[in-house]
Amino acid sequence: MLYNRNDNLKGLIMKKFLKELYGTGIIFFYYIKWLVFLGLPLLYYGLDYKHNTIMDILWLYCAALILKDFIFAVILKKKHGEEEFKK
Repeated sequence: MLYNRNDNLKGLIMKKFLKELYGTGIIFFYYIKWLVFLGLPLLYYGLDYKHNTIMDILWLYCAALILKDFIFAVILKKKHGEEEFKK
């Protein structure tokens, strides 16, 4: 079996692309989650926009992110990057 250098290069490019896509998703939803969570019901019920399945899925994802933030901030009382020190 011969080793193909192009296969390794393609793998590295794909890995870099997926990391950038993941980072972009995190930044996007960090800033946009409240806008989507509050704005989409307003568009649907206040302005009579048609329901869109993709936007509904994004709304559910934003709701899950908000719930996760609430659990970490209020229930577990942890902030990102902090650990509790027990004495």
